[in-house]
Amino acid sequence: MEEIKQRELTFIQRAARLLSVKSLVTVILTGVFAYLSIVGAVTAEQFQTIFTVIISFYFGTQAKKE
Repeated sequence: MEEIKQRELTFIQRAARLLSVKSLVTVILTGVFAYLSIVGAVTAEQFQTIFTVIISFYFGTQAKKE
Protein backbone atom coordinates (compact mmCIF):
# COMPACT_ATOMS: atom_id res chain seq x y z
CA MET A 1 0.00 0.00 0.00
CA GLU A 2 2.82 2.37 0.90
CA GLU A 3 4.54 1.65 -2.42
CA ILE A 4 1.41 2.65 -4.37
CA LYS A 5 1.18 5.94 -2.48
CA GLN A 6 4.85 6.58 -3.21
CA ARG A 7 4.31 6.00 -6.94
CA GLU A 8 1.29 8.31 -6.95
CA LEU A 9 3.29 10.99 -5.19
CA THR A 10 6.09 10.63 -7.71
CA PHE A 11 3.60 10.93 -10.57
CA ILE A 12 2.06 14.04 -9.01
CA GLN A 13 5.49 15.58 -8.52
CA ARG A 14 6.39 14.92 -12.15
CA ALA A 15 3.11 16.40 -13.35
CA ALA A 16 3.70 19.50 -11.22
CA ARG A 17 7.16 19.94 -12.74
CA LEU A 18 5.69 19.61 -16.22
CA LEU A 19 3.28 22.42 -15.46
CA SER A 20 6.00 24.83 -14.41
CA VAL A 21 6.14 28.07 -16.37
CA LYS A 22 9.42 27.16 -18.06
CA SER A 23 8.06 23.83 -19.22
CA LEU A 24 4.83 25.34 -20.48
CA VAL A 25 6.73 27.98 -22.45
CA THR A 26 8.93 25.28 -23.98
CA VAL A 27 5.96 23.15 -25.01
CA ILE A 28 4.00 26.12 -26.40
CA LEU A 29 6.96 27.45 -28.37
CA THR A 30 7.63 24.01 -29.80
CA GLY A 31 4.00 23.72 -30.89
CA VAL A 32 3.93 27.20 -32.42
CA PHE A 33 7.12 26.70 -34.40
CA ALA A 34 6.02 23.22 -35.51
CA TYR A 35 2.77 24.76 -36.80
CA LEU A 36 4.63 27.58 -38.56
CA SER A 37 6.92 25.03 -40.17
CA ILE A 38 3.98 22.92 -41.37
CA VAL A 39 2.18 25.88 -42.96
CA GLY A 40 5.41 27.03 -44.60
CA ALA A 41 5.98 30.25 -42.68
CA VAL A 42 9.28 28.90 -41.32
CA THR A 43 11.75 26.83 -43.31
CA ALA A 44 12.98 23.48 -42.01
CA GLU A 45 16.42 24.98 -41.36
CA GLN A 46 14.95 27.88 -39.37
CA PHE A 47 12.77 25.47 -37.39
CA GLN A 48 15.74 23.28 -36.56
CA THR A 49 17.74 26.29 -35.32
CA ILE A 50 14.88 27.67 -33.23
CA PHE A 51 13.96 24.26 -31.81
CA THR A 52 17.59 23.58 -30.88
CA VAL A 53 17.76 26.86 -28.96
CA ILE A 54 14.49 26.15 -27.13
CA ILE A 55 15.46 22.61 -26.14
CA SER A 56 18.97 23.69 -25.15
CA PHE A 57 17.51 26.37 -22.90
CA TYR A 58 15.08 23.92 -21.33
CA PHE A 59 17.61 21.19 -20.60
CA GLY A 60 20.31 23.71 -19.67
CA THR A 61 18.13 25.19 -16.96
CA GLN A 62 17.08 21.69 -15.83
CA ALA A 63 20.73 20.65 -15.40
CA LYS A 64 21.52 23.84 -13.50
CA LYS A 65 18.59 23.20 -11.15
CA GLU A 66 19.72 19.68 -10.13
